[in-house]
Amino acid sequence: MAQAAELPLEDDAGNRFEPAGPEARIACFVPSITELLIDLGLLDRLVARTHYCIHPAEAVARIEAIGGTKKVSLPKLEALAPTHAVLNVDENTVEMAEAMREFVPNVVVTHPLVPDDNLRLYALMGGLFGKAAEAEALSRQFCRARRALPPVGPEGRRDVLYFIWKDPWMTVSRNTYISAMLDTVGWRTTHHDPDVRYPTVEIAPDTVAATDLFLFPTEPYEFARAEIDAFLQEHDCPPEKALAVDGEYCSWYGSRAVEGLRYLKDLAANDRRTG
Repeated sequence: MAQAAELPLEDDAGNRFEPAGPEARIACFVPSITELLIDLGLLDRLVARTHYCIHPAEAVARIEAIGGTKKVSLPKLEALAPTHAVLNVDENTVEMAEAMREFVPNVVVTHPLVPDDNLRLYALMGGLFGKAAEAEALSRQFCRARRALPPVGPEGRRDVLYFIWKDPWMTVSRNTYISAMLDTVGWRTTHHDPDVRYPTVEIAPDTVAATDLFLFPTEPYEFARAEIDAFLQEHDCPPEKALAVDGEYCSWYGSRAVEGLRYLKDLAANDRRTG
């Protein structure tokens, strides 16, 4: 594993940065990375966040929330005088990034696509903000959790349909972080569309027959138990094919990815025992 301090300080858009000093003022508009920055010991340098940056609750309460992931108050942000703004390709917009570049000296763009991209993310954040040792320690935790996943042979693979929305039903293609996380335990997402990262899905009888597990996460749409039961009834789906899952552990990169790997390992082990 590469050491954090040895990696170039380059974001996922190819922008390179100099290490920031202790006077850095960070605005983060990616909930999972806000959590990561706090876990690296950078709470005192965070000056702005989104309303969706909710972990850890006591710590984020001390950071000013100035909007959502798609739209923030630019006047409020400018008044906070950040030196760095941390964004993500999937969660934020190009327009946000361009507007922030007018007054934020460093706009850092992230885009993890597979679990192992977390190592580069840790190294970038740690190297950029003077927390290389903390980033290396987190990388070791991640690697231990990754190695603890049992190998999955062809007989252990499961075809899963991971819902992110209803009316219409929407899922994730295989070129997404969520799909790659699920694949670490042998859960292969279906309805891949190479041209659409989050395609819509028509639920037909052959869909139910061909799917081993339907996964109903807690975000971005929080599926209630009654909605899952309604799906089972409407589509004549066996109850054992439906599983409510914690969406944060499936979709949040950053420090939560370590526990996410452990969470999926336990889910898959239980599925193998009961399947």
